[in-house]
Amino acid sequence: MVTENDFEVESMHYNRLLLAVDDDDDESSQKAFNYATTLAKVYGIPLGIVSVLETGDLNIYQSLSPDLLSTRRAQMSEHLNTYVDKAEAFGATDVQPLIGEGKPARVILEDIAPEFRPDLIIIGSHTKHGRNRLGHVAAEIVREAECSVIVVR
Repeated sequence: MVTENDFEVESMHYNRLLLAVDDDDDESSQKAFNYATTLAKVYGIPLGIVSVLETGDLNIYQSLSPDLLSTRRAQMSEHLNTYVDKAEAFGATDVQPLIGEGKPARVILEDIAPEFRPDLIIIGSHTKHGRNRLGHVAAEIVREAECSVIVVR
């Protein structure tokens, strides 16, 4: 067994960042965005920015309306492109918008992350009544992600 006296300190670097943003929580998403964009710029590494359309939030009539779904997808795409534009203006050079549909944690863990292959996922945490709360999506990602996860408060 290696003890603290036996090991050498090694530099640790990330090569691909995945930032999860929530359309419904701009405050926590913006804090996480600032952190992720700073890392991407400083280290010159790719940054994927993902947002998931929560189809479970739609009632049956909404889910059957192609116009509503199309509008929601367009709004999400516009929102993500705003993040991409701001990241690039800040100095990040390889920024990619990623959109999913379904349950956010499952989509990020099962669809987006395996395809994008991040070695670090960055997420925000909610603030309710002046107290920080780890939401259920963030908690599930922290518990189940195969790579490192940083929660920005």
